[in-house]
Amino acid sequence: MTRLSVNINKVALIRNSRGENMPNLLKFALDCEEFGAQGITVHPRPDERHIRYSDLMPLKEAVTTEFNIEGYPSDNFVEKVLEVKPTQVTLVPDPPGVLTSSEGWDTQKHKSFLHNVIQAFHSENIRVSLFLNPDPRDVDYAAQTGTNRVEFYTGGFAKMYLTDKSAAVKNHVLAAKEAINQGLGVNAGHDLNLDNLHYYIQEVPRVLEVSIGHAIVCDALYYGIQNVIQMYLHQINRKE
Repeated sequence: MTRLSVNINKVALIRNSRGENMPNLLKFALDCEEFGAQGITVHPRPDERHIRYSDLMPLKEAVTTEFNIEGYPSDNFVEKVLEVKPTQVTLVPDPPGVLTSSEGWDTQKHKSFLHNVIQAFHSENIRVSLFLNPDPRDVDYAAQTGTNRVEFYTGGFAKMYLTDKSAAVKNHVLAAKEAINQGLGVNAGHDLNLDNLHYYIQEVPRVLEVSIGHAIVCDALYYGIQNVIQMYLHQINRKE
């Protein structure tokens, strides 16, 4: 069973644009859970342009499903996550100022650094996922860091899916099989949407979680968030 974690960064961005608590971030997160989402994801950036570090603890206390915090493991990020103790932390290699996450870790180059950070999170019983390109080599080195899961960057898949579905998903299948062989859980995220999600879930083995935010918020402008969450769950769970 693949779980749907809703990334609420874009909701926070709208809230911040007026300097008020509208939309109410906590209520939106709880509504997503009520409508069927099985997790809530946030990704605080250094400039706090959407999710703020001050949002983390209230969300942790309110969310009743899985709470996932994504981000680059700077000293400040690590300190905040250790205070909040989410269900999962997803480590991404974003430099300061980047618009969105667009590539995974070079796990060979950063193996020692990631191992030390992961040990700190494990000391507080926080599950760790590493954001990776769909490359079996990166998965192999990721396993050596002690991570629990890997999250495959699906932006490239989403672009190629429009012209060649089979080629788009090929490396993801290979990387997922390597992760399974290494005893790692498989997550996925970035540019997954109502058009490509079912195919991805159908082809890539044992995807435990997909994290989707931008597409869900865009679709919600037309269909409403309650309907949209059901639409995404249908794409995940349908058999045909």
